Amino acid sequence: MCESCPIVDWEKELPTIRSFTARRVDAAMTDHIVWFDRYDHEHKPFVGGKNASLGEMMMAELPVPPGFAITTVAYDQMWSDAGLVKDVNDLLRSIDHDDFAGNRRISEQIRGRIEAVPIPDAVVADVVEAYGALCKHCGVDDLPVAVRSSATAEDLPDASFAGQQDTYLWVKGADSVVEHMRKCWSSIFTDRAIAYRHSMGYLHQAIAMSVGVQKMIDPISSGVAFTLNPTNGDRSQVAVDASWGLGEAVVSGEVTPDNFLVDKVLREVIKREISDKHMEYCLTDSGMVEKLEIEGDRRTTPAVTDDDLVAIAILARRAEKHYGCPQDVEWALDRHLPAGDNVVMLQSRPETVWSQKPTKSVSGGGYDPMKSIVSTLVSPLHKKT
Repeated sequence: MCESCPIVDWEKELPTIRSFTARRVDAAMTDHIVWFDRYDHEHKPFVGGKNASLGEMMMAELPVPPGFAITTVAYDQMWSDAGLVKDVNDLLRSIDHDDFAGNRRISEQIRGRIEAVPIPDAVVADVVEAYGALCKHCGVDDLPVAVRSSATAEDLPDASFAGQQDTYLWVKGADSVVEHMRKCWSSIFTDRAIAYRHSMGYLHQAIAMSVGVQKMIDPISSGVAFTLNPTNGDRSQVAVDASWGLGEAVVSGEVTPDNFLVDKVLREVIKREISDKHMEYCLTDSGMVEKLEIEGDRRTTPAVTDDDLVAIAILARRAEKHYGCPQDVEWALDRHLPAGDNVVMLQSRPETVWSQKPTKSVSGGGYDPMKSIVSTLVSPLHKKT
């Protein structure tokens, strides 16, 4: 029994914590929906770290797949159910943080309880309307979308909540979007998230959940790009990892991606390591994501062309200039966009290893005209205050 756990009485607390209406930026929006292409900095407290980043990227005119955020106001309304509040608080109080298997069972009970609560009609109506508008914008009925958790705690300076909540890919249909939104809400109570909040001393109600709904990309290839060389911190280079299909094969460790270095100034590929990419995850004719073996020469064919690499490096550099610090960028080549204009950005976040170290003088103590030019072109790279 965890008598000292920071439990909140949501019935009293949550309705007064957040109010979006008074700070609404666009009168055409609802309390429950913020479109990424109409994002404003004042929306940030209501859309969580991941959605704020996507909105920020669109503000910077970076190529981001279209979509919208379901605000924390929708999540807060769930806690107006007094029975849910009591049941969740009772379950949280029963936790023994030394009993990992027991905690997993309690997490499943909490999530099941949340997923059984009816969603307010106004929230459902707004989400269904927004999804329909996104389908119309993309010219696709029942557009496949990614439904992603975006917790308000993701950008706290003294904690890292990344990866603790759920993301669902290839969701189709308004009803399915609504149900997966609720699954994202319940994922704020995964056993990992509960344990982490306990260890960090965070109140459970201090974290709220926004949900992102974004057009799903059917990628030829995908990967990440760092706006510095992650092996030595060289900020005059962009490092690109690439593999066929969706990124799950690389994330799971099943495939080693191709590795490239692109010179920021000359925009030339200066290093390439091509891997044997024996499998990929991709969308099949059945409408499902499947793991497929790659045969023949394609296994050792680069997953991107040199033109693709330069385009990726340029976009990554634009993100770096916008944010004022080195970036870790997720990208994909959209199969349904024309070659040359098919690089899209899925996420951009600060690089957290080399960018925290002091920057050495590029000139090395003596004046070198070429090094001076390089230094000028790759600056400013320090975060703005």
